[in-house]
Amino acid sequence: MKAVALLLLALALNGTAWAGDQARGKQLLEKNCTGCHDDSVYTRKDRFISSKAALTKQVRRCSANTGVQWFDEDVAAVVDYLNATYYKFK
Repeated sequence: MKAVALLLLALALNGTAWAGDQARGKQLLEKNCTGCHDDSVYTRKDRFISSKAALTKQVRRCSANTGVQWFDEDVAAVVDYLNATYYKFK
């Protein structure tokens, strides 16, 4: 019984952390990315990002080009936010 309760708690906390990561990703994006472009770059029909891996690579490239020193968790948060909001990759 305790094992089931712990499993349910872990699953609930994991979902909460994911939502928090998206909120953190949105904050990082608004603070560091909107100076160079608006959200039209994510919604244009001819966008070249075609997978979550490509999106991650692009976020890393942009953060490096702007001198922002994001941890892997920050990159993942921005990718999760962008994917949930615009790209919808599986």
